[in-house]
Amino acid sequence: MRVVAYNIREFEKEQLALANAKVHDLTLISNGLKEETLHYAVGKEVVMVSERDVLDRKLLDKLWNIGVKKIITRSISLNHIDILYAGELGIHIANTPFEDQSALGRAHQAIRNLNQWGDDKCLGLACQCTINCLNQNKRVKNG
Repeated sequence: MRVVAYNIREFEKEQLALANAKVHDLTLISNGLKEETLHYAVGKEVVMVSERDVLDRKLLDKLWNIGVKKIITRSISLNHIDILYAGELGIHIANTPFEDQSALGRAHQAIRNLNQWGDDKCLGLACQCTINCLNQNKRVKNG
């Protein structure tokens, strides 16, 4: 998948590269996601953010309009994303809710989410979608 990851700190670069193992086309950006940095997401299927990125209705509309259909947050929290509006738009949302919250643990969880989406599978506990998707029936099996 083609992915841009915003708000990447220096120590996260190596962790994401190791977890990814050159499977996905990752673009790592140290800037936060806002209107001024939205151009990095053009041509990407997935946007990866941190809890420092606020995705309100206006930014979600802009992401949808440039073709972004999936968002992963490298956090447990979803307070920084208007997930109900994302659902109205049809944007899939995932987080990293698992026990290992180290930088490497979050990186592995984020890449696992990408792999599951790439294999057309539900993300189980990481799925935070408010939309009905075709994989919802697979949630119990894979989650």
